[in-house]
Amino acid sequence: MTDSIMSKAATMEIPINSNGDTGNLPEDDSLEQAAQIQWSLDEKDLQQVMVSGPNLNETSIVSGGYGGTAEGIIPTSSIKGPAIRINAEHLCIRRISAPGQGPSMHHSGSSSSMTAEEASRGVAVEKFDIMKKWGLNTYKCTKQMISERFGRGSRTVDLELEAQIDVLRDTKRKYENVLRLARALTNHFYSMVQTQHALGDTFADLSQKSPELRDEFGYNAETQKLLCKNGETLLGAINFFVSSINTLVNKTMEDTLMTIKMYENARLEFDAYRADLEELNMGPRDAATLARIEMAQQEYQVHKDKYERLRNDVTIKLKFLEENKVKVMHKQLLLFHNAISAYFAGNQQQLEQTLKQFNIKLKPPGADKPSWLEEQ
Repeated sequence: MTDSIMSKAATMEIPINSNGDTGNLPEDDSLEQAAQIQWSLDEKDLQQVMVSGPNLNETSIVSGGYGGTAEGIIPTSSIKGPAIRINAEHLCIRRISAPGQGPSMHHSGSSSSMTAEEASRGVAVEKFDIMKKWGLNTYKCTKQMISERFGRGSRTVDLELEAQIDVLRDTKRKYENVLRLARALTNHFYSMVQTQHALGDTFADLSQKSPELRDEFGYNAETQKLLCKNGETLLGAINFFVSSINTLVNKTMEDTLMTIKMYENARLEFDAYRADLEELNMGPRDAATLARIEMAQQEYQVHKDKYERLRNDVTIKLKFLEENKVKVMHKQLLLFHNAISAYFAGNQQQLEQTLKQFNIKLKPPGADKPSWLEEQ
């Protein structure tokens, strides 16, 4: 009876995994083969049973694993009387590394993968921070914009600069209309020149086939060819006028308006963070609020500097744009007037002199067409 009890109570096998919990061990974990198990028993949780064991001197607890066993010996020579039934749920297990083996050896195989995981984790955290900042900034700006539209929030206004911006936008709309009409004039005049050219060729052909009207057809053919030549010269002047206006409107003015849009966005952000700082200053002054106020003050200063920098950029660009606009339009309007006057006055020399004055070179007929060698 005593032998059977001792054989049942002598040892019990508890599988230990790499985390110190019960479970299955991986086959390639050689560290567990030499692990020493230190057991600490809670005396309150030990239950005594009414089984006699007079010769029970020690209890052997075996840690089962693949490839070998490691035993933790608990001396019990001082325990007299009833044997002890060990409940595995009340055992506190601590894993101790085997002698000669350290954590660096255990993690040497996974160091490269850990480095890659840390790098990818750092990129993900950085992207999350960017999205978080963008979301907070968008929320604050949207809140400020809605408050301004409903008349609940205040906005920073530079009256002189705002007036100049309004004048620029109105000027751009008017210049766009001038550009549209000039292009329409170019298209209509080009059609007229082509018609004159065809009409002159027809008159010349009829002068050869109608001997009785040869002189009359000949005069009209020469007149139409002269008008066609002067018309092509005028088209060169009008095209130069249209190109210059297009550059002024769609490049120079548009670049200034892009800077103005950046300035207006910076103004909205500045007012949003200013309103946020004012709201925090009106609240309670505890430790958490003071930290938020300090952070809001820093963000307010950053957006204030950005707003002032863009305001100065807009002021400078508006000044240079006005000077450039006056210079360009003075030249182009003089060219347009002289060319139109010379054409309708029939003064071919003055028309050609006008083009030389403004360094306008006309393309010879057929210059846009590729040569026969390029077509091959």
